[in-house]
Amino acid sequence: MAGIKVFIVDDSAVVRQVLTDQLNGLPGIQVIGAAPDPIFALKHMDKNWPDVIILDIEMPRMDGITFLKKLMQERPTPVIICSTLTARGAEVTMQAMSSGAIDIITKPTLNLKGFLLESKTLLADAIKAAAHAKLSKSTFSPDKSLGTQPKLNADTIIPPANLKAMAETTDRVIAIGTSTGGTQALEYILTRLPRTVAGIIVVQHMPEAFTAAFAKRLDNLSQINVKEAEQNDRVIPGLALIAPGGKHMLLRRSGAQYRVEIKDGPLVSRHKPSVDVLFRSTAQAAGKNALGIIMTGMGDDGAHGLKELHDTGALTVAQDEASCVVYGMPKEAVKLGATDGELPLSEIPDLMVQLPSRALFAKR
Repeated sequence: MAGIKVFIVDDSAVVRQVLTDQLNGLPGIQVIGAAPDPIFALKHMDKNWPDVIILDIEMPRMDGITFLKKLMQERPTPVIICSTLTARGAEVTMQAMSSGAIDIITKPTLNLKGFLLESKTLLADAIKAAAHAKLSKSTFSPDKSLGTQPKLNADTIIPPANLKAMAETTDRVIAIGTSTGGTQALEYILTRLPRTVAGIIVVQHMPEAFTAAFAKRLDNLSQINVKEAEQNDRVIPGLALIAPGGKHMLLRRSGAQYRVEIKDGPLVSRHKPSVDVLFRSTAQAAGKNALGIIMTGMGDDGAHGLKELHDTGALTVAQDEASCVVYGMPKEAVKLGATDGELPLSEIPDLMVQLPSRALFAKR
């Protein structure tokens, strides 16, 4: 069995060679070709179409955004963007994500070869998630992520607590966790919300330096305000706070106010920011006053944290399989009994606005 067929489109010969060598050394992955630009790539791929394309943005003859849009219109194929870690690169990459790209791999401007050599697990996880992504109505059973590093839980960032009834405030807060496919899903949701919606806190698995551009893009498209979270930001109606890449975000309560804490630390469930950390802190700070939503993504980050939130009496919901790009994180949450039910993406904005009780949701 050939495994997942990958094609690399990057104008750097070093990137093409190192990626090819690294990926061909991973079980279940085969690089079937590489090209310096989309024109060359199309000629080669027509003979043997890949399962996943790794795509640079800035290339001669045709840029990556144009190529991506062409692909999605003519032959939808999972695409991973391989972009330079710069402010300009982040803005353009957000355009790519909104045009249908599945994931991002950041490449530094210095020591590129060394970085790529050290990124086997990152590459493997991204490719496996992309290969199982649904760009149509097909269904699948995602494989588990590859990786050999220890898998830590939320205890490393925020210890468990004996939860008490939240008597000090009745203000509501909405906590959302998502990964692969989440950029498009969040854009769909946040652009449909009125300014009166409860305060929103979001963990989207995304590299450092990209979350600010992502938040800025959503802020420009939405009625509500959207920003990359900063230490001690208040969680207030009409505002969505996006956890910064490379840092954990926790919900805290100060009197009757909700605020966020931005905290460094190890990877939790192999991620930073981690959805498990966000959901556990929301359980401790808001309890039954919260709404927890777990959406499209590979792996199980967020499932255990959502169960803790659910057990406080909070309403907790999973995005349904049919509308997920990757039904991994929601599936694990459902298996744990962490949710009150599942909803298609199209119904989640209304739920956020209405904020019904668990009993009301159970009558659906």
